[in-house]
Amino acid sequence: MKKIFTLLPELEGDESQYVSMIIEEMTDEKAKTFAAIYRSRRRDPVLLLVLALIGLIGVAGVHRFFVGHIGMGILYFLTAGLCFIGTIVDMINYKNFAFEYNRKIAKETLKDLNL
Repeated sequence: MKKIFTLLPELEGDESQYVSMIIEEMTDEKAKTFAAIYRSRRRDPVLLLVLALIGLIGVAGVHRFFVGHIGMGILYFLTAGLCFIGTIVDMINYKNFAFEYNRKIAKETLKDLNL
């Protein structure tokens, strides 16, 4: 667990535990490489919340595009965030949204490093 705090101190909660389990058995060099790639690809939950807030006062669906949900982003854009209800729900669940995306990125990064 100590390795995660030195390599990726910005991680919190479930994301920190998940990534810690991944890099626990890695060599220091491989863990540093993983951390650098993961840091550049991950999405910050607070930024996702800000983008969802923009959906309430401006263009809805930006936060969906940000995490790769293109279809839902278009739907939110065309329906004003499903009449704002979808955007509000996403603002409540923003941490889970970001963790889901970041978990996928961690798996892809791990797969890329093993090749």
